[in-house]
Amino acid sequence: MQQNLLKYIYTVFLGILIVTFIGLGIDTFYPSPQYPDYPAELERAYYPDKDDGLSEEEIALQEEFDRKSEEFSQLIATYNRNVSIISLVSAVIILIISLGFSKKLDMLADGVLLGGILTLAYGIIRGFGADDPTFRFIVITVGLIVAIILGYIRFVNPTVYSKSS
Repeated sequence: MQQNLLKYIYTVFLGILIVTFIGLGIDTFYPSPQYPDYPAELERAYYPDKDDGLSEEEIALQEEFDRKSEEFSQLIATYNRNVSIISLVSAVIILIISLGFSKKLDMLADGVLLGGILTLAYGIIRGFGADDPTFRFIVITVGLIVAIILGYIRFVNPTVYSKSS
């Protein structure tokens, strides 16, 4: 019983480590764009009953900040799309590797499989940040196809899985 519990804990731990490794790897080698800093000149207390208005310089600063914020929104949508693609490709590779571990290393294969599934979920979640409904649909479709094929190979027809060893 205790040995089985340790195997399950190890499997979950390995899966979490794999998805964390992929996520941190992406962040390390493909850092996200940074949100623009709000101009310090515009940071002041707001008094709704007092109509000070903004000076022309402050209006120009606000417009510049708004422009940079819009640029950031476009950059982060593209970034999320790219991270989603990288994650999905990584997930498919990880899942193929997990099927290749065979029954001889079942515990290791299960941990890698879980890591691939979690990476797939991470890629799908990042795909929703792409701000493109067509891309979101494609990401979900890829996730669904991978999940169906994986479920079939691993659970419905395990002879296919064991022959891969």
